[in-house]
Amino acid sequence: MKLLIAPDSFKGSLSSLDVARSIESGLKKVDVHTDTMILPMADGGEGTLTALINATNGEVINVNVFDPLGREITGYYGILGNSRTAVIELAVASGLPLLKQSELNPYVTSTYGTGQLIKHALKKGINSFIICLGGSATNDAGAGILKALGFRLLDNHGKELSEGGLALQNLASIDDTDVSPSIKEATFQLACDVNNPFLGVNGATHIFGPQKGAKVAQIVELEQSLKRFADVVYEKTGRRIHNLKGAGAAGGTAGGLLAFLNASLHPGVEIVMEALKIPETLADGNIDLVITGEGKLDYQTGFGKVVAGLTTLSNRNKIPVVAICGQVEMDGTVLGLTSAFSITNGPMRLEEAMGNASKLLEHTSEQIYRLFLARTR
Repeated sequence: MKLLIAPDSFKGSLSSLDVARSIESGLKKVDVHTDTMILPMADGGEGTLTALINATNGEVINVNVFDPLGREITGYYGILGNSRTAVIELAVASGLPLLKQSELNPYVTSTYGTGQLIKHALKKGINSFIICLGGSATNDAGAGILKALGFRLLDNHGKELSEGGLALQNLASIDDTDVSPSIKEATFQLACDVNNPFLGVNGATHIFGPQKGAKVAQIVELEQSLKRFADVVYEKTGRRIHNLKGAGAAGGTAGGLLAFLNASLHPGVEIVMEALKIPETLADGNIDLVITGEGKLDYQTGFGKVVAGLTTLSNRNKIPVVAICGQVEMDGTVLGLTSAFSITNGPMRLEEAMGNASKLLEHTSEQIYRLFLARTR
């Protein structure tokens, strides 16, 4: 009997690794000899770097970089156990958590610091990247990243543009003469779970601008700035990113990287599963049960979340899959789950459940496994 334990984190309570260990502890109470395989998961957003580094025995590299407002901070990125792939979360150097509410200003916030992380990894010989796009505080189309990598964004007078989304309204040309060949040869998988285009009412600025501090008047100007960027991209490369699905992710960062790097968009959970070799693990016929989970099972679960991704793969390989969640607000069988369980075992406040999540997970997984073994005997 071999079980794969591959949960997402319970945000605000337990990391994905802690969730997995709690589940394993419950299983071992039933049978200490149970063969378990732990692969902490993430969906390409917050926690993806940690999950991948832990699962592959990778390492975290600390680097001094700029935050969205150009202040020096200590950033970091991960290198997977294969020593060839770097994982970079945009939020680490260019994210909302780095700014106070009063500092939010997409006119001037930049992704430059994320570009510094990429550049540092390139100098270490890394040529494969996973870029997690969630949580950005920017609306600069990834211009800051491109600048850090050697692209020159110039106005009509040949002067380099300042940082931030508003500066792009003066963009006249993009010079890549001095960009290192190693940058053009590297591959970039962009973890993206939105389909928003670069421009328009469903685009980067209109949909995500307000959460980054953009007021109504600013949204109009930032939209014009991104249009100017897209027009110059078309003039230089012949590629239209204006209405490209997913290009609006992270304030248009996806569009900028797709235009100038060897980049491709992928659902975050698929990138993580591929990096952890989960498709091969499930296809080899040795896994008898998959146990996954997340903080809340609801309608959003089906939109690129860990539980949905694992369920699809498990169903394909005819392996039963059980989800253990903090809350269950939908019928898990709709997603293809064998069953779904909430860890709450009685009337309980949210704070109480979160504070006791580890013990509750252990108890629930123990009961599930007893039932599973009874069925198979």
